[in-house]
Amino acid sequence: MKNSTGYYPGIGVDGAGTGIVSQAGAVLLTETAKALGLPGARSQALAPWRKPFARHDPGKILLDQALSLAMGGDCLADVDRLRTQPGVFGLVASDPTVSRLIRDLGADNTAVLAAINATRARIRARAWEAAGNGSPLAGAGVQASVVVDLDASLVTAHSEKENAKPTYKKGFGFHPLAAFVDHGANGTGEPLAMMLRPGNAGSNTAADHIKVTEAALAQLPEGYRSGRATMIRTDSAGGTHEFLAWLTDPARDLAYSVGFGFSAAMEKVLPLVPENGWSRAYNSDGIERDGAWIADITGTLDLSSWPAGLRVIVRKEIPHPGAQLRITDIDGMRYTAFATNQAGGQLADLEVRHRLRARCEDRIRISKDTGLANLPLASFASNEVWVHLVMLATELTAWAQMLALTGTQARRWEPKRLRARIFETAGRIVRTGRRFILHLAAAAPETPAILQALDRLRALPAPG
Repeated sequence: MKNSTGYYPGIGVDGAGTGIVSQAGAVLLTETAKALGLPGARSQALAPWRKPFARHDPGKILLDQALSLAMGGDCLADVDRLRTQPGVFGLVASDPTVSRLIRDLGADNTAVLAAINATRARIRARAWEAAGNGSPLAGAGVQASVVVDLDASLVTAHSEKENAKPTYKKGFGFHPLAAFVDHGANGTGEPLAMMLRPGNAGSNTAADHIKVTEAALAQLPEGYRSGRATMIRTDSAGGTHEFLAWLTDPARDLAYSVGFGFSAAMEKVLPLVPENGWSRAYNSDGIERDGAWIADITGTLDLSSWPAGLRVIVRKEIPHPGAQLRITDIDGMRYTAFATNQAGGQLADLEVRHRLRARCEDRIRISKDTGLANLPLASFASNEVWVHLVMLATELTAWAQMLALTGTQARRWEPKRLRARIFETAGRIVRTGRRFILHLAAAAPETPAILQALDRLRALPAPG
């Protein structure tokens, strides 16, 4: 008679474990915050909203909430996961205390968000300086601009929250507009600004694009708030006369690359472009792509109502199987266009640079996986505070990757994988003499990478 072998070993289970930390790998986030001086800066910024004799600092409460979102939480109560592990996360406020603070901050929304954003800009400058060649500013100039991507997305509301409205896709909720700085092919990105809007907000509202761009530029170092070393990149929603005129105002003179909607004049001139007027398009690796061509049709259009220097570049390609052609498409080809004020350069290079704005969709997906998919509060002002917590959680993760994980595959990992491979690494806290030591699980696959990342963070100069 043979004993059958079960799929999993039979073990006894009890609840007597002590010193256990189930998400010990998140120490990478707390060490990043400390290395950049974020706790002290946030505490100082929110000092006016700390009540007399309060036990919990408002800056610590918001930073705890951001950590909770970075680790997978999607509501205020999820901060409980930090509260149960004080050895790593310290003293964490109770749920009622957290709720009262968010309510109070929402009541003084304008001043609170101004203080938070000023702190974000200072910490960002510190993070980019510490990153050196890994910073988005490395090698930045007119030929390799710092790229700021703008895009909007829909967030569904499942109850009648303040300013939740029907959306153009027949849903109900909100329509936030966001700006992200691109870290390039070897990195991720980080949010610069997010504007929470009702669900019925327009897609191509120039005033909203201007407001978000102003907020995004304020997050950049002084030398990149104007001039061609900074490029604003967006889809056709940003291709409006008013927005492009604002971008090219002499006080700003920013570079841009925006989607350009087809007009009747464009439809007329496209069949007239000679065969030798089309050149081969590149893929994202700079290699010629089969079945795709580009042409500059600026000289064939009346662009007198647009800012000087605007160029219109058209791409045509053989549609992929199942693609739906539009009424503006001719000869069985799929046509798209964009406008830019970049002078010179290979058309294919300019077109690739514009097409890489698709990374912005990745940034939006990451934000939604870090709390943006759920606006949990009834008040619109409080949800604006929540959106800023989402930004803090997202950029704290990006800073950790930029400062501590450069040169590793984890530099580009999105939140789901970071949590599964790094943040959820288990550990045990032990006391040795007068010190507490966190022992990470020796068998966890990313323990060596976490230890190396922590060494990098601790080697950074102390924040001034």
